[in-house]
Amino acid sequence: MSTTKWLGKAIRGLRSFAYNVEGQRPKVGLALGGGFARGIAHIGVLRALEENEIPIDLIAGTSVGALIAAAYASGTSLDDMAHQASSTRFRDFGRWTLSRMGMASNDRLEDFLSRMATARSFHEMRIPLAIVATDLLKGESVHFRTGEIGPALRASCAYPGLFLPVEYRGHFLVDGFLTEQVPAPALREMGAEVIISVHLEPGLLDTKPRNTIEVISRSFSIIQTKAIQSWRGMTDVLLEPDVHHILWDEFPKSPQMIIAGEDCVRAAMPQIRALLSRSPNPTDSQDALSRSSG
Repeated sequence: MSTTKWLGKAIRGLRSFAYNVEGQRPKVGLALGGGFARGIAHIGVLRALEENEIPIDLIAGTSVGALIAAAYASGTSLDDMAHQASSTRFRDFGRWTLSRMGMASNDRLEDFLSRMATARSFHEMRIPLAIVATDLLKGESVHFRTGEIGPALRASCAYPGLFLPVEYRGHFLVDGFLTEQVPAPALREMGAEVIISVHLEPGLLDTKPRNTIEVISRSFSIIQTKAIQSWRGMTDVLLEPDVHHILWDEFPKSPQMIIAGEDCVRAAMPQIRALLSRSPNPTDSQDALSRSSG
């Protein structure tokens, strides 16, 4: 047996030992929350999970988390994602417009998606994907798991007051963060048994808001810090990269945000490994699904 084959077999053996009998570990879901430019920290989270050989069976995203999730699920490399993120500007996905419904359109996001992802529809994804948006008429989450990625992504990223709402499949849609700041409920619905949630806390900066967008953003942040958020109760591991000091449009700070994502994963590795070492419990999964539908 060659050294390479022996090493590969040894690694597979260690992985099987770490996660119980092969095929018996819990099904892992990764939930990526919103946060404009701060979402670049998700790339660091994914990189650290890969380095530690943590499996991702299911992935869901809200807002910018939906873009990162779609790119990763389609098979785009993290290096390519990081390169694209560092050169991103508002004009790449937003177009200022005059409307009573918002200040800009995010129709350019569908073209931007082609730079970030190698697939355009859900059925092409290598990892099962859910994208979360909010039905503005019903006040409910909408979980997209079939069809084209582009319209669902635009809806998930339609930040109220900034971007125009998106009409799609009979829904009048805005950003998914209103109902699922972090899309753990979508993963429970998909059958995840262990959920790793990435929450990007913007924080309340000491300086005054620079513009209307920051006034809106900080207002929503205040509301959400006071609200009961069901996604937290469905989360097994909570990751919060230290990016609260990053402004919504500071894409050039990509390297710092990626490092922050990596650091928070490394700090949580003992907890993650402990959860993966347990055998999946069918009863737990059924209870979780009941909670998410209740």
